[in-house]
Amino acid sequence: MSLLESQWQHFFVDTNNVRLHYVTQGEGELVILLHGFPEFWYSWRYQIPALARHYKVVVPDLRGYNDSEKPDNGYDLDTLAADIRGLIERLGYVKAHIVGHDWGGAIAWHLAQKFPQCLNRLAILNAAHPQKLIQGITGNIDQLWRSWYILAFQVPGIPEWLIQQNLREFIKGVFQGQAIRKSVFTTEITQIYQAALEKPGALVSAINHYRQFLLPQNWLKSFNPKPSLITAPTLILWGKEDSFLSQKLTEGLDKLIAAPFWLKVIPECGHWIQQEVPHTVNRELLDFLRKK
Repeated sequence: MSLLESQWQHFFVDTNNVRLHYVTQGEGELVILLHGFPEFWYSWRYQIPALARHYKVVVPDLRGYNDSEKPDNGYDLDTLAADIRGLIERLGYVKAHIVGHDWGGAIAWHLAQKFPQCLNRLAILNAAHPQKLIQGITGNIDQLWRSWYILAFQVPGIPEWLIQQNLREFIKGVFQGQAIRKSVFTTEITQIYQAALEKPGALVSAINHYRQFLLPQNWLKSFNPKPSLITAPTLILWGKEDSFLSQKLTEGLDKLIAAPFWLKVIPECGHWIQQEVPHTVNRELLDFLRKK
C-alpha cells in the first residue's frame, strides 16, 4: 500500500435504498467526485490527495459498481441523482461541491437541475449534458457514430456476454486504446479496473446505466423545451481529443446555465482527462473551488 492509499479511508453508507461504498480523505467543505463507465472510485486516485488538503473528499462507487450494492433497477438519472443527494445528507452536510466525469458527469448535471439546493459548485469533466447527448445522438451523425456503444448496449444480455468473453482486451481497448496519453494505463492499472468489473453483477449493472437512460419514458424528458437552469457556478474541463464525445456537445451550454460558467478545453488529451492530465485537472479544480 502506498503512502497516499494509507491515508484513504473506506466506508459504506445506506442511501436511497442502496448501500454505497466510498473512499474519503480530508476535512472541511464536502467535495464529491463521481466516476464514469467502466470505472470506479479509483479513477480519481490523483485528485483525492490534492483536493483533500483543503476539503473533505468523498468518492463513491456508483450504484452497481465495484463494492457498492448492485440492485436490478434504479439506474435512471432521477434515482442516481437521489443516491448522491442522500449521500450528502448521510454525511451530515447540506451542500457539496460536485465533480463528475463521463457518466458521473451526467449524474452531476442532473443533480444540479433536480436538486439545486444540494450544490455549492459544479465541475464537469468530459461529460455531456443529458439533453445535449440525446440531441446529439438523434440529430448529429458524428455523435451518433461516436455513441455506437450506447446503442449496442440496448440489446438485452448480449453485450455483457460478449465483453465477458475477453474482458481483459475490452478494458485495455477502452482505456489505453482510446487515450491520447496511453502510458497512463499500464497493465497494472487496467488489471485493477478489470478486477472491479469482474465482481458479480458489476458488468450488467454498469451497462444498465445506459439501458435505462434510453428507455422512452426517460429520454423523452430530455426533450423538455424549458429545462431547469443550472444555478450553481459551473466549470467544464474538456479533453479536446475525446473519441467518445464530440466537442460540439459543449456548444450552447450557456443557455442551460444561469450562473458563472467557465469552459476550458485541454489540448492533446482524450476522454480520460483526470487520469491523462491529473496535474492540470487538479490545478483547475482547486482554482475553481476556491474562487471568491
